[in-house]
Amino acid sequence: MNFLRQRLILSNISEWVPGSYDFRMEKAMRAKQIIGATVELIIKVVVFAAIIMFVLNTSVKAYDYGYRVFAEEPVSVGEGRTISVIVEKADSVKDIGKMLQEKGLIRDAGLFTMQEFLSEQHGKIQPGVYDLNTSMTSQEMLAVMAAEGDVESTEDAENIPDTGLVEDAKSVSDAGSDENSGETENTGENVTE
Repeated sequence: MNFLRQRLILSNISEWVPGSYDFRMEKAMRAKQIIGATVELIIKVVVFAAIIMFVLNTSVKAYDYGYRVFAEEPVSVGEGRTISVIVEKADSVKDIGKMLQEKGLIRDAGLFTMQEFLSEQHGKIQPGVYDLNTSMTSQEMLAVMAAEGDVESTEDAENIPDTGLVEDAKSVSDAGSDENSGETENTGENVTE
């Protein structure tokens, strides 16, 4: 019994003695807890920073995209290149946007689709053959393609033989309009000379 009492007393004392086994275990456990808490804090800070960067990056891209919907610059400045485009009746706005992007008239087909949806020309694009220029904005291209009565349909364009008669007819009508522009219109008023 004496032995047990001594052991009990020694075990209580050994908890407080710096060189004892229990004190070293306690110290190692506290060090592990501190390291674990530090690693956990670092992981939380990294995840929080990643979330902040994701939100910031997404916000900047969303603002840029929204700005471009209403203020997209033309592909080229100055004269640009004129490219003929055929829009068929079955073409969707998405198809037209992809075609314009492939031909180098716009930068982003998805953006063109959004611009058409938000524009006054929504649903008004007419089938036909259009001469579009790389110096035109998307809004100007939409206005040209939505103009009624000013375009040839693709069926008419395919059926017209290339005889040069259309250009001759245009030059004759232009010459006739120039001659008529010099005449004065009679309004019924008396003019004294």
